[in-house]
Amino acid sequence: MNGGHDLADIGRYRTHADPMQIVSGNLHTTKVHFEAPPSLAVRQAMREFIAWFNTSGPSSHSPMSALARSGIAHLWFESIHLFEDGNGRLGRAIAEKALAQGLDAPAITALAEMIQRHRKDYYTQLQRASVPNRIDEWLDWFFDIALAVQQRTLERVHFLIAKTKLLDRLRGRINVRQEKALLRMFAEGPDGFRGGLSAANYRTLTGAATATATRDLAELVLLGALRKDGEFKHTRYRLRT
Repeated sequence: MNGGHDLADIGRYRTHADPMQIVSGNLHTTKVHFEAPPSLAVRQAMREFIAWFNTSGPSSHSPMSALARSGIAHLWFESIHLFEDGNGRLGRAIAEKALAQGLDAPAITALAEMIQRHRKDYYTQLQRASVPNRIDEWLDWFFDIALAVQQRTLERVHFLIAKTKLLDRLRGRINVRQEKALLRMFAEGPDGFRGGLSAANYRTLTGAATATATRDLAELVLLGALRKDGEFKHTRYRLRT
């Protein structure tokens, strides 16, 4: 957050006297989703949270399941909302740490990405769970997200393996323009270019002339790097992984 001129407290607990509210809408139609504890209560709230976190892990006398601990840790941390900004990012990191501790190994997860995909539902669930003491619905939602994250992570790992195999196979057989276009397509991840890559996209990415782009793309199809869908102006190219 260094360089954020709108923040009074960077790298430390918030200290302002105003209520810490999670809001949406404009100035005249503001909707308050949640109000966190006042700044004066943050330090004690964090002591309690840290004590619970450090005594609920797999090495404790009565360990909690990894998923439940991860979901509760995230909700609890977000409810305290100890910083002026960045609580969501750190809260997701804490959730991922809890999952990794439960596995007793580093965990490769895409929790932040999946929550971003379901951002509206995420804030709704946080709001519902942060007011009462009942968090069953939140945990049900979090468990579903965690399972979706696991599947997404597997897809990404398989995608990266396929990328490596394809680039190894094509080494020395494609030109600089073709390599640049493929790397740009791979950068989009497993979902690829939305709508597929067009010849116009290829020309923009590589600076190739029309005839050159047509020839380059045709070669990539013959090499098995791309598959071609559609005809004429509706032609699109997608990675063959």
